[in-house]
Amino acid sequence: MHGEDDPDEDSLATAFWLVARRLRHQSREALAPWGVSPSHLRALGVLLRHGPARPGELAEHLRIAPRSATEVVDALAERGLVERRPDPADRRATQVVVTDAGAELGRAVRAARAAEADRVFAELDDADRAELERILRRLAAD
Repeated sequence: MHGEDDPDEDSLATAFWLVARRLRHQSREALAPWGVSPSHLRALGVLLRHGPARPGELAEHLRIAPRSATEVVDALAERGLVERRPDPADRRATQVVVTDAGAELGRAVRAARAAEADRVFAELDDADRAELERILRRLAAD
């Protein structure tokens, strides 16, 4: 009988969240040496993938308020990871551009996160990993 007290009732969702929590925890540990927050890293990642962007465009990508994006850009700029430059299309506007130091940090963090994910999924053989990736990409696309 399945009821509210049945631990198997939501076992798939529970298992998914346990793995996600483990990945988040290990990711935070991997980020610790660089002293960068996950939200700052997300912004840096968007800029590395999409190139220079106006702060408002960055806010849209991150789905945060423009004021919050300005705070993130300020924090990244203080660390020398990004800089503001005049937008070549409209000199009255500014673009946020990743610096060499920001690109280097992005590469290092990507490598550290990949190593952590490899540790989490090390128990799976290649076929299981490929199948899990296929399933997760399908769910993420929906």
